[in-house]
Amino acid sequence: MQKGESWMDYEAGTYDIAVIGGGHAGIEAALAAARLGAHTVLFTMSLDAIGNMPCNPSIGGTAKGHLVREIDALGGEMGRAADATMLQSRMLNRGKGPAVHSLRAQTDRKDYHRYMKYAVENQDRLDVIQAEIVDIRASDGAVESVVTALGALYHARAVILCTGTYLRGRIFVGEYTAQSGPDGLHAADQLTAALERLGLPLRRFKTGTPARADRRSIDFQLLEVQEGDDPITPFSFETDGGMLKNRAVCHIAYTNEQTHRVILENLHRSPLYSGQIEGIGPRYCPSIEDKVVRFSDKPRHQIFIEPMGLDTNEVYLQGMSSSLPEEVQVKLYRTVKGFEQIRIMRNAYAIEYDCLDPTCLQATLECKAVRGLYGAGQFNGTSGYEEAAAQGLIAGINAARAVQGKTPLVLDRASSYIGTLIDDLVVKGCNDPYRMMTSRSEYRLILRQDNADMRLTPIGYEIGLIGAERWAAFLKKRELVEGEIRRLRAVHTAPSEKLNALLVSRETSPIATGIRLCELLKRPQLSYASLAPFDPERPELPAQVCEQVEITIKYEGYIKKQLEQVEQMRRLEGKQLPGDLDYQSIGGLRLEAVEKLTRLRPLNIGQASRISGVSPADVSVLLIWLSQHHASTQKAGEETND
Repeated sequence: MQKGESWMDYEAGTYDIAVIGGGHAGIEAALAAARLGAHTVLFTMSLDAIGNMPCNPSIGGTAKGHLVREIDALGGEMGRAADATMLQSRMLNRGKGPAVHSLRAQTDRKDYHRYMKYAVENQDRLDVIQAEIVDIRASDGAVESVVTALGALYHARAVILCTGTYLRGRIFVGEYTAQSGPDGLHAADQLTAALERLGLPLRRFKTGTPARADRRSIDFQLLEVQEGDDPITPFSFETDGGMLKNRAVCHIAYTNEQTHRVILENLHRSPLYSGQIEGIGPRYCPSIEDKVVRFSDKPRHQIFIEPMGLDTNEVYLQGMSSSLPEEVQVKLYRTVKGFEQIRIMRNAYAIEYDCLDPTCLQATLECKAVRGLYGAGQFNGTSGYEEAAAQGLIAGINAARAVQGKTPLVLDRASSYIGTLIDDLVVKGCNDPYRMMTSRSEYRLILRQDNADMRLTPIGYEIGLIGAERWAAFLKKRELVEGEIRRLRAVHTAPSEKLNALLVSRETSPIATGIRLCELLKRPQLSYASLAPFDPERPELPAQVCEQVEITIKYEGYIKKQLEQVEQMRRLEGKQLPGDLDYQSIGGLRLEAVEKLTRLRPLNIGQASRISGVSPADVSVLLIWLSQHHASTQKAGEETND
């Protein structure tokens, strides 16, 4: 029965913060807010879907691993959960420099859900309620309450929207379509109207997921084996990596010409190409139909066979996202070597959903038009669990600090990938589901995943998410790193045949005199470990400390240059622009720049310079105007004093 006009709302409770959605964004938002002392309620469409992984059963990946370690460094939960439920761990991009090393772990999907459900259920000052929110009410430009489908009205001083792909969700499998959230859960069909009434700019995005197959129907002897790392690097700086063990292996298969032929012959039945799907899909995670069409020169594409858990026969076929009809899916999968007898347990599907234009948000993730209303996760136009969790953490922190009358937390681009992610969203916006990549950061050498704690744990401690015990451990680690760097800069070693044997190359000449250990460590042929025989006084240090020491010294010159770039960026960030500035009155600005600046209202010159459509010439005009404005303001002040 639909709620009618005669169905009266009833007073159900009062909270500081209401979080809508129990996915990865909602979990971090609710935990952060409650841990900071705010009385919080978390609403979820299903208690059984808290921390659900409707797409891939993994955490991390290229750049995403950076986000998870930053979440952990600030005091979030995702890193600990990933370590606790890990099946296999691998460090990606080991053949490249440390700036792009990225941790990725296969997790047990059900264990991850159970871990996160336990975490939110047992968090002080946090209530968890299964309910569909159908209305958000505001008064005088600020949120005041939320209403459930059953008529329960909850007052809240702040509301965080973490709706994922549920908002008017619609799935597509060939010609079949139905209103649905992920995994067959029902969609949130009524909340969109409430958000439109509040004046939020919404749009339609699309994503998809591959099929799940019965592992017993796959011939793994015909596939490549992909082992995990040993030793294992944990996500959380609190986790002892020595206690982690790989409990499963992954495999790799490949599509072929026959697979591609089946897809092309049935392309007209794909809703992506037939026009049924209106939403814009992810650019960097295309469906197998998209891959075959866009990369027609590729003879094959990889398929990663990943376990869903230890107590299930379901395996995930990463790289084969599709919205083709079910019978076509079965046919194309069975063209793959090793998949000849494959049995599909859950078919692949595409899903459309409503989301927000994130340029209507401030850097705190609060809506510019409605005070106390925050957005996080796929609702803000992103893709991925990690991007969602990062935004949820910041939204939860800022909502709690707002209701407590404290200054907000805003991370800039030079502080973190989280800061880069949010800055990209609120300043540049996104035309398709946003995915974090290392290339999005201009400061990636200093924003490595290995030093996330050095960058962000002091902030986590200051705001109250890092406890005293963890803070003491952090201070000890930092002391060890700084002490060892000082020692390596002071200690000399004499030349020797054994040492010169390590240095022989076309680019490097042997050493003939004594040399400091720090200078040796800068040589590309040498590592901190390889210097041990020439450093008899070396102290026993944890692996994480040794890693920090080596990277800091080896890349010292590059890091210094990047820090100079950061200083220049922060000088621009310090040049504030008036919130009511009439850009049309500034001569010399191009029309496109005037339109973008008027709509997006950048806080400072730094933000303005990153807006698409604002050229360096436009930035120069703004700088000149700002200088003149300050001069005239100062002169006016002096005349007033006279």
